[in-house]
Amino acid sequence: MSRIYEALQRADLERRAAQELGVEQPGEPVSGPDLEEPLAAKPFVVLENIAQHPWRPKIASLPTLADRGAGVEQFRSLRSRIYQARYEAPLKTILISSGMPSEGKTFVTANLAMNLARNSMNNILLIDGDLRRPTLHNLLGAPNAPGLSEYLAGTADLNSIMQRDGVSKTAGTAPAASASNLTLIPAGNCGDNSSELVANRRIEDLVATLSAHFDWILIDSPPVLAVTDAVDLARAADAVLLVVRGGRTPFDVAQRTQASFSNSRVLGFVLNDVKDPPRTGSYYYYNYYGGPEASAGSKDRKESRAKA
Repeated sequence: MSRIYEALQRADLERRAAQELGVEQPGEPVSGPDLEEPLAAKPFVVLENIAQHPWRPKIASLPTLADRGAGVEQFRSLRSRIYQARYEAPLKTILISSGMPSEGKTFVTANLAMNLARNSMNNILLIDGDLRRPTLHNLLGAPNAPGLSEYLAGTADLNSIMQRDGVSKTAGTAPAASASNLTLIPAGNCGDNSSELVANRRIEDLVATLSAHFDWILIDSPPVLAVTDAVDLARAADAVLLVVRGGRTPFDVAQRTQASFSNSRVLGFVLNDVKDPPRTGSYYYYNYYGGPEASAGSKDRKESRAKA
């Protein structure tokens, strides 16, 4: 054993001597800063340089633009629950989805984003991740391209796909409808390869880069029981908020919807389009329309909810 020990000592002394003289030892891997691959530079984002377009929001589909009413109060309640969830665990990026089409997920996403923006100085980012049937740009009256599809495909950079409301003076929109701290990334020109685009994981890079610039990030996604895009998008989110429709969504569909996000943190359900909300406690958030405060335009609101 002593001979082996002495041999190891001699080898170590020879190695150190060679390093002092600057002689490379054969068989040893050469490492150093010059041989490391350069890190990809993160996009330089300046919120003040985001493109502005005169949005023309659909007032009937955005009850949170009103000063008062049942819709305003319910989305304030939902906003409070979201803030409470942030106290329990880190929370910034929320994916909003549903099990089936026409349950109101886009309606809830747009109104929650507008409510967050209008009631604070926080910067809010709204992303249309429904590359199959994008509708967020229609609700806000905003251009749809370039958008998320172009970014995921690598044909547009991060700065070019973001936009804000330019507040047109001739659009006939009330000043209260403006939310200068709300930024939109529309879906863009979508094709038949939406699943491939969502699965390439660039959405995670996008959220990671923009997370430092925004206080809340909301992502609208396709119905999870119809396509798998929502599950892929959920990897970029801190939590998932699910939407079901009162009197329309079967209980087993709600169960399967929640089970689809078994690997994600599920905040709960938004029960949308409820005619008679229960008075007792529930696991659901409530979005109530059609009550005593409903005006002559309630028919239009019901039609808009069906499209959202």
